[in-house]
Amino acid sequence: MFYLVGLGLFDEKDISLKGLECLRSVDKIYAEFFTSRLFGSSFEAIEDLVGQKIEVLVRGEVEEESKFIEEARTKNVALITGGDPLIATTHSDFLVQCSKKGIEYEVIHGSSILSSAPAISGLQGYKFGKVTTIPFPDYNFYPKSPYEAIEENLRMDLHTLVLLDIQAHNDRYMTVNQGLEYLMNIHDTLNREGLVDENTLAMGIARVGSKNVCVKAGAIKELIDFDFGGPLHCIVIPSKLHIVEAEYLVEIAGANPKLLDDV
Repeated sequence: MFYLVGLGLFDEKDISLKGLECLRSVDKIYAEFFTSRLFGSSFEAIEDLVGQKIEVLVRGEVEEESKFIEEARTKNVALITGGDPLIATTHSDFLVQCSKKGIEYEVIHGSSILSSAPAISGLQGYKFGKVTTIPFPDYNFYPKSPYEAIEENLRMDLHTLVLLDIQAHNDRYMTVNQGLEYLMNIHDTLNREGLVDENTLAMGIARVGSKNVCVKAGAIKELIDFDFGGPLHCIVIPSKLHIVEAEYLVEIAGANPKLLDDV
């Protein structure tokens, strides 16, 4: 039997009771933390909680070898990951492999940034459009697609959740500041009038699921140098606001009260 278990957002206490019962009963636990990790917890804390050793896999062992799938033919094997285990498309492929090989499987979901960040932003969930991700730029790699996705949503009066690149294997996590700078660099290269500029309303969100979550709203030029603290970070670009949303941004996220005059 193969179990795919999501650990949730921040620390080992985010693991569901169902997930905890599963991990305490299986024969073997593997972990992949290159797509996400729990910043409020240590690897040892997770092992202490579940009561057994966990083998951490590198990317190649997860995406190419999938040895845990073969072991699940004769043992109860679990693969754990941060957040919800099926948000990463790599993980959904494991279920396809199990189905083709006649291996039973079960998914135990965990809380995800895709629901928690929009929730803590105070914006209405049904008004979010396409999600986009800002990558770490590289040599000859600086895609405009994140900027264009935000513009597309704004044209339809939809908010945008902007995820920020994670390179856990290099201990590298993009900040809100780097993400906003990326968007401004794209804006400066456009040969047209862009919809996102330094005066655009934005929200920086950090450490969702922790006691010291940070939610700050303001113009991009106000947030680009703001100290959001440690990872993980994400950005929300609001579109047209309802009065309830605007009040939340002012009272909870520290937006300028003048925002209410425009609603």
